[in-house]
Amino acid sequence: MADVRIQGVTKRFGDTVAVDDLDLTIKDGEFVVLLGP
Repeated sequence: MADVRIQGVTKRFGDTVAVDDLDLTIKDGEFVVLLGP
């Protein structure tokens, strides 16, 4: 079972797509870091 789940996330900055249709599942005990500009 997932503690955190995100589905279908898209992030745009003007005409630039930074994230397109992101799915992410984080389970208990996992540590996740998202890096970007």
